[in-house]
Amino acid sequence: MNTEQASPFQQQLLALRAQVLAQLAAQRGGTVGRADVAAEHFGHPEDSRAQVNTERDIEFALGEHEIAHLAAIDAALERIAAGSYGECTDCGADIGTARLHVAPEAARCLGCQEKAEK
Repeated sequence: MNTEQASPFQQQLLALRAQVLAQLAAQRGGTVGRADVAAEHFGHPEDSRAQVNTERDIEFALGEHEIAHLAAIDAALERIAAGSYGECTDCGADIGTARLHVAPEAARCLGCQEKAEK
């Protein structure tokens, strides 16, 4: 995929990146971390220790997911800059544009993604 063809995907990725960062800031209340937010919501004396620990674990898992999503977006932007966007990182085949419209951060074709998930 050439630079001109990748340009709409680049714009989509940049918008998605900004959206994820804004969502993180809103959920965390600015510079407050997820664990701190969880402690504020569930750190009351009447809450059980198990409830607090479960909520904290959920907050950490969500944080890890968001970090992975941002990393995938950044990697896709790097592939655009390198001229390899739209090529499967595993087999080198073209990733369908329909897939890229739905998930512009996709690094693998459907076949390789299915293999990776098994």
